[in-house]
Amino acid sequence: MKMWKEKTWQHEVTGVDGNTTLFGVNIFDYEWESTGKRVKVRDPNGGERKIDVYAVTIDGQRHEFAAGEFSMCVWGFYLEKY
Repeated sequence: MKMWKEKTWQHEVTGVDGNTTLFGVNIFDYEWESTGKRVKVRDPNGGERKIDVYAVTIDGQRHEFAAGEFSMCVWGFYLEKY
């Protein structure tokens, strides 16, 4: 029997406010649209937190990501992956 792996929200990058590359672009140069969803993630220091899920359109393609401010002007970004 084949087992299917489930997608989970995985840490992609931590960066500073206004200058963080996600999807090959500075994510702060794009308008974030709230999806109304919140997800529980594990932060890089091992703790857990709930953060919001957003969507952006880059070159006509919609991308979803979760983001939360870890500390003053330092953001963590998560992507849903296998």
